[in-house]
Amino acid sequence: LALFPRAGGELRAFVVPHSHMDVGWVYTVQESMHAYAANVYTTVTEELTKGKQRKFIAVEQEFFRLWWDTVATDTQKQQVHQLLQEGRLEFVIGGQVMHDEAVTLIDDQILQLTEGHGFLYETFGFRPQFSWHVDPFGASATTPTLFALAGFNAHLISRIDYDLKADMQKKKKLQFVWQGSPSLSERQEIFTHVMDQYSYCTPSQLPFSNRSGFFWNGFATFPDPPKDGVYPDMSLPVTDANLHLYAQTMVANIKERAAWFQTGDVLWPWGCDKQFFNASVQYSNMDLLVDYINKHSAEFGVTVQYATVSDYFKAVYSRNLTWEIRDSQDFLPYSTEPFQAWTGFYTSRSILKGIARSASSLLYAGESFFTQYVWKHPEGSLCKDKALKQLQSLRWAVSEVQHHDGITGTESPKVNDMYLQNLMYGMLNVRKLIASIIFDINNAKKNGDVYSSVYTKGSGKPGVDLYVVVYNPLAWNITTFVTVSVSSETVSVYDELGYSVPAQVQSSVESQSTYDLYILVAISGLSYRKYTVKPLDGKQSAFIGSSVKYKRRDLTRANRQSAQLFPVVNNCYQIVFDQNTNLMHSITERETNQTVQFTQEFLEYHVNGDTKKGPISDNYLFAPNASAVSVSKAVGLEVLSGSLMTEIRQYFYSDVTSQDFIYAVYTRLYTVPEGYDGRLLCHRIEQEYSVGPLELNREAILRTSTNLNTRQLLYTDNNGYQMQKRPFKAYVNNTVARNYYPMVQTAYIEDDTTRLMLLAERAHGVSSQGNGQVEVMLHRRLWNNLQWNLNNSLTLNDSSVVHPIIWLILGTKAVTNTLYRTGGLALEHRPVVTFGELSGDKPKLPRRLRQNSVHDLPVTMPPNLHLQTLSIPGWKYSSNHAEQVRSIRMGKQKQGDADFSRVLLRIRHLYEVGEDPVLSQPVMVDLKSLLKGLGSVVAVEERSLTGTWDVNALERWKWKTAQYPGKRFFNSTETSKDFTVTVHPKEIRTFFVYFQVQ
Repeated sequence: LALFPRAGGELRAFVVPHSHMDVGWVYTVQESMHAYAANVYTTVTEELTKGKQRKFIAVEQEFFRLWWDTVATDTQKQQVHQLLQEGRLEFVIGGQVMHDEAVTLIDDQILQLTEGHGFLYETFGFRPQFSWHVDPFGASATTPTLFALAGFNAHLISRIDYDLKADMQKKKKLQFVWQGSPSLSERQEIFTHVMDQYSYCTPSQLPFSNRSGFFWNGFATFPDPPKDGVYPDMSLPVTDANLHLYAQTMVANIKERAAWFQTGDVLWPWGCDKQFFNASVQYSNMDLLVDYINKHSAEFGVTVQYATVSDYFKAVYSRNLTWEIRDSQDFLPYSTEPFQAWTGFYTSRSILKGIARSASSLLYAGESFFTQYVWKHPEGSLCKDKALKQLQSLRWAVSEVQHHDGITGTESPKVNDMYLQNLMYGMLNVRKLIASIIFDINNAKKNGDVYSSVYTKGSGKPGVDLYVVVYNPLAWNITTFVTVSVSSETVSVYDELGYSVPAQVQSSVESQSTYDLYILVAISGLSYRKYTVKPLDGKQSAFIGSSVKYKRRDLTRANRQSAQLFPVVNNCYQIVFDQNTNLMHSITERETNQTVQFTQEFLEYHVNGDTKKGPISDNYLFAPNASAVSVSKAVGLEVLSGSLMTEIRQYFYSDVTSQDFIYAVYTRLYTVPEGYDGRLLCHRIEQEYSVGPLELNREAILRTSTNLNTRQLLYTDNNGYQMQKRPFKAYVNNTVARNYYPMVQTAYIEDDTTRLMLLAERAHGVSSQGNGQVEVMLHRRLWNNLQWNLNNSLTLNDSSVVHPIIWLILGTKAVTNTLYRTGGLALEHRPVVTFGELSGDKPKLPRRLRQNSVHDLPVTMPPNLHLQTLSIPGWKYSSNHAEQVRSIRMGKQKQGDADFSRVLLRIRHLYEVGEDPVLSQPVMVDLKSLLKGLGSVVAVEERSLTGTWDVNALERWKWKTAQYPGKRFFNSTETSKDFTVTVHPKEIRTFFVYFQVQ
């Protein structure tokens, strides 16, 4: 650390050259590569090679990898290797993208980070150790934990509430040690730097000129770079005449910023969005400034140097100061000024949010299915390299959409289409892979029309047997229903051994001509079962649901005083509806016999689209004009009941005579027959909504009102990992919007005895705007005339119909505590259903499907542990770091075959310390026994979160705090000698597992 001599009291400015490259946003990845992104890496590599003092940080791996694979020459590749060794090019974060923090799921954050880190380690032996989260809209407390687990030494964020940032800046509190997880606390804390008010872009005002400064290459043009190399808005070049004035401007800004921090080290980001596509003109101007200021450092009181993020943090770390600790509170929501609450994006583009999550869960299933195939069926005939490519296409697409202008819904329509296209292509590949594995294992003849679909509807041709293969991707036994679309209501369902399976058939919600067949499935962990659906075979076994339609009720004239109540009941709940209004009235939790008043209604916030009239809502912002307005004046009701399930269909109309409904809710209550473990199935009230198309400048919410005395306190999750407490806050302006929070997977309200839990399969904005209330924003359709939004096609004129699903669980805290973690994952990872038709001879049922051979031992975890990852990454790198670096230096890292012998395993403890008397305990797991169904485990290596570090060799910096005055490197948890590991609350443990080759 003696690289940084410190003279007297002068300030040291660390000039960090960077280009913020959005993986999608306004332009597609292909358009960006062509217009500027490829030129960034080509010209930066050339310019760094020319000047030994120059440096650069590279962030988003999707662009870098595309450049590396399709543009870079052999010479440029050599130069990159050299620059990395010299520490002049540095990869920060190292994920495929700079992921959003508000609406992403922890699994997908880890995936995109692992995807980028695997490439960097395999190609360069490089492991990023610093973050640069400069642009996500608000900061989650999950992120510091993930980066600590990945081996990072410091974390950097920028976008937090404007008023909070101003306050922290004034008090010099922009730097702290963040303990993002209450359970992991100081074991996975990380030093965190919040950027000052200038954020990540260089301030470009020059007091001595009306031209801009510091952006000498100007701004990128689309679709093509200008032929003559002259870009718009190129900054005033540095000349002898203005050199001193330029230096004064830069020094003044450095000094202004230095006053907001505790050390004399000033981080001075040099760059902005889409910069450094002409690195030559950038560096040749800045070189003159850097040299001039350093020659006159005594006069200026400042020295300047090009730096990477690690140079800056090393300097701060070497000062050995004592830092304040921040607890697990996050920085959400995020506002940029009083009427700009960035809480609209929690719901924007609900279809993209839903498909991104479906893709993620399909990938999760495909990974473990393929891993089992490789190890249980070494004789299998599938081409493993092709299978890995199919999985990789979906890994890439799911990683890409985690970008902070992707899943957020803050992109232009053509970029939305790009994400969807890539996701659909990857999903198709993985569905094909799952189907071909099933065929291969069952030695089925590949004839007939085989198609597969994932928990959507298959629809048999009349009179043809349909076989349905259902895979449970979770490492727990599950009991649930899968839905199959059939053409007749007289059907029977049989399992592999020919026994009849409980099922119910009823008219379809979606179509007049088909029926929904609900099949009750009980499947052990990571296993699949095969069912045959036989139409018209004379032995009707599926119950036919009977329908009762109630008269449409006019809400404006309903007599709310004299309720006409009727109940719908299962073993866990009695839900009462009022025939006067056709609305829900109350729910009784039968175990405790506690009744909660419970009503639901759809409302809309009307928002302004004219900037002349006041604040607007857009893809990012939510700025309601006034309170939400009720949307329907009449409600229709139909109840379909059968022995396994009751479905209550409510249709909401704008008035009593309207033809078409504008909103609908389908509420499903399940009854589980004797002999099945239906605890979760019985306790969940499943709701599916139909919302849209909306009118323009409307934001649609579902408000649930109860008589629980919640004191307006809401709880929502950070990324499906941990819960945050959200007390209602009153503001001078924009109180409604500033009390919206993201629900990625879970939200709840509670009083002293009872809790109402919401579990979601896609992200939504949620809020509690009144005591006992929770509202969920389901959809938005907006248009505004802000020129910036129009220029970039960011107006969110989304005319789609969306069908989100939410599971409600109502009960005591003790009961909901035991259900919500497994429940959230059961909704996230519903079974994967593959369909095929069987015509002609009855297929011989393969023995292997009967779970009695050693091959079919299920993988089963205790209920507080989740098998977060079981996959074959295919990386070719050595787990031994010295060996990996040596083989890269010797140029041995040629494109060989993928390595199928290394299995990546992650186990996550789902509970916080003290959250539950039983489930919060540490758990001992014998990995050999856990995985015996796959084969005999011969070696296990514990690794960092993304796999690139051996945990025993990982020494993160330990920053001094009042709690821990001694500064020491930080080591990780103990690893087993005999394949047993103890997993503590909230830990995520990552392993490489090797099996005996058969």
